[in-house]
Amino acid sequence: MFAGHNSWANERLYDAAAKLSEADYRADRGAFFKSVHGTLNHLLVGDRLWMRRFTGEGDAPSHLDAILCEEFTGLRAARRAEDQRIAYYIDGLDEAKLAGEFTYCTIMNPVTVTQVLAPALDHFFNHQTHHRGQAHCLLTATGGHDFAPSFDLILFQRETGTGGVPHSTMTPYSLGCVWINTANIVSFNDFLHLSHRFLVDQIFVVLRM
Repeated sequence: MFAGHNSWANERLYDAAAKLSEADYRADRGAFFKSVHGTLNHLLVGDRLWMRRFTGEGDAPSHLDAILCEEFTGLRAARRAEDQRIAYYIDGLDEAKLAGEFTYCTIMNPVTVTQVLAPALDHFFNHQTHHRGQAHCLLTATGGHDFAPSFDLILFQRETGTGGVPHSTMTPYSLGCVWINTANIVSFNDFLHLSHRFLVDQIFVVLRM
């Protein structure tokens, strides 16, 4: 589910970013990676770094603030390719692989770490949510409240009929009650944690602007 959500949210994010002027896209707004351009590049950096750790294949950027693609068009193409790669990798995992260990070396203050795969995947997808939250705030600060779309996991579930939520034609702002089968989410606390991190990230960036 999280691999599907990642691809879905990134498409929405890039659709909104494509509407920015070149100046707004590259403007330093005080976010951790400065601009929308820097933040989108960091999201790709993080995904490539972890996919290299998970699979032993692909590029492994040496700096967290690396600019992998200078132009938006090339960056979007690379983003789509990476999302397809992530989905293919996740689809190939089973319980034994999730419970297995892997070893990698960190970038900051290099140390060798060995850990179980499943908790590392929790971080992998949470990291994406963390920085998409920052990008969302940069977009809304530039274009207004309605400029950036929702990236909420529950909206993805409603639109795609996953997570125990029947496929719905509701808009993101429709009123009503939706029953959720929380057994189909990793855990309800995990869902609340992701939602909480998304909101905190937005507030944090606003305060720095």
